[in-house]
Amino acid sequence: MEAEAVVKDWWLYQGTGEAAERRARLEAGPPPPWRDFKGVPDPGYAPPGCEGPAWERTWRRGEGYVPDEPEKDVVNTALHLRRPLLITGKPGVGKSTLASSIAADLGLGPVLHWPVTSRTVLRDGLYLYDAIGRLQEAGLEQLRTPGAEPPAARARTRSAASAPASAPAPAPFEGGPSIARYLRLGPLGTALLPQDRPRVLLVDEIDKSDIDLPGDLLTVFEDGGFVIPELARLAKEAPTVAIGTDDDTEEAVRISQGRVQCRYFPIVVLTSNGERDFPPAFLRRCVRLHLDPPGPDKLARIVRGRLGVDIENSDEYRDLVRSFLERAEDGDLATDQLLNAIQLRLAGAWSAPGDRQRFLDTVMHHLTGPSA
Repeated sequence: MEAEAVVKDWWLYQGTGEAAERRARLEAGPPPPWRDFKGVPDPGYAPPGCEGPAWERTWRRGEGYVPDEPEKDVVNTALHLRRPLLITGKPGVGKSTLASSIAADLGLGPVLHWPVTSRTVLRDGLYLYDAIGRLQEAGLEQLRTPGAEPPAARARTRSAASAPASAPAPAPFEGGPSIARYLRLGPLGTALLPQDRPRVLLVDEIDKSDIDLPGDLLTVFEDGGFVIPELARLAKEAPTVAIGTDDDTEEAVRISQGRVQCRYFPIVVLTSNGERDFPPAFLRRCVRLHLDPPGPDKLARIVRGRLGVDIENSDEYRDLVRSFLERAEDGDLATDQLLNAIQLRLAGAWSAPGDRQRFLDTVMHHLTGPSA
């Protein structure tokens, strides 16, 4: 018998009321004084809403997530404090899915996704600059107009003519308005665009990053913004430049003076499988949540939410849950492996009695341990 669901008045995520009402409370809630940012939105730019393929993926991924009361407490704490949420736990417990659940529950649009590897650096999340493509364009223009100076060279010539003799020379290939075609915001940069409503950003597997990345993120998390040097160097000639976003390279947003400054700090969800420790300064700026593997009651709710199957009314599915929990004692399993097993049985696959052991070995293979 499941305990009666608890709902608290201060909750925004999985709280009372419709998504629109709770989203309005989220937008209107006052930030802590130290998290009050002053970015000015571009009136001509609108982030993606609750429609389209990207939103459908977020909705499908997040709608069946089953958070416990302690999870809701921690998530809502991060929402009210406007701090990043650092989620730890074994692979497959639903860390990444929680980001989609927050976006789906509050109707915040598609989740921005930044997958992290050992080669990831901060700039990968903030913006991308195709310097090689720009060099190639300059070369092609010179070929099309023999004897003409490349755009950057013309810009340097103009700057040199008007600048004092002691002024440093402009950086190569930083002149000319065409730079906008070779710049676009990354997922973190897009999340930091000034808006009255936060975007959800998933920074996935940050524990796989280079040792410097968590420290590099601190300034961005504290300032709620960053500078694009390639645009800042052009600020006098082109104070405002429109560039693409991580959602859509063709949907340009205007950047003033080369700086992106948020208005509402995004809902940043960082996931970690526990493969490394983080510096205290980084942990201090995050709200932390640890997810344990789900027990029998939560598994039953997950199966009902994802597949519409009430395992209490089926000996077969109840036995699959029991087998899943028993095998999890010898090595890690992911919850979606149980969902896969039940989905296969719903489709009538692996129905022969003699196939049971091979069926379990195939769909519930260990992720860690001696038999992994």
